[in-house]
Amino acid sequence: MSQRRVVLGDSDDTSRNKIKVLIKQLGYFVVGEAGDGITALKLIRSREPELAVLDTSLPGMDGLQIAEIAWQDRLTPVVLLTPYIDPTVLEKARAARGAALLQKPVDENSLLPAMELARSNFEELCKLEGKIKELKETLETRKVVERAKGILMETLGLNEAEAFKRIQKQSMNKRVSMRAVADAVIMAHNLK
Repeated sequence: MSQRRVVLGDSDDTSRNKIKVLIKQLGYFVVGEAGDGITALKLIRSREPELAVLDTSLPGMDGLQIAEIAWQDRLTPVVLLTPYIDPTVLEKARAARGAALLQKPVDENSLLPAMELARSNFEELCKLEGKIKELKETLETRKVVERAKGILMETLGLNEAEAFKRIQKQSMNKRVSMRAVADAVIMAHNLK
């Protein structure tokens, strides 16, 4: 396993140092440490780690708030550490979209699987979101091309195949996408 980059946030220096040693033993590389939430968030944004391990009770901005921001901005998955787990803490971690919630003190038997699964699930999520975006763009392009074909069929008296070929030929001649040609046809039609 290549060394993956981690930002570590814990207000307790002793606890943070123990977790840092454990993270290094697990083959990860700590690229930033923070004793407060604002510094932890800044490190996550600037160092772009593959993972963050944060205490839920960081001063300034707690780990739950950072986890929510990291989720919304798709920065990195966050493994949350807490001194105790009860239904309230669990619900807050779920709402903040924490990738995992572990009770302190942590050991390698709990930390390694949580970190690996968090990272793996986050990467899969990002890939799926990319595919969804690509599919939405493809669908939108098809709608625009269909609309442009309809305009060409109506205004020039072409059949569907001829209208499509005309858009396709313009696309090749101008070296632009069919979407760009279709948008131009629609815009020209709307200007009339």
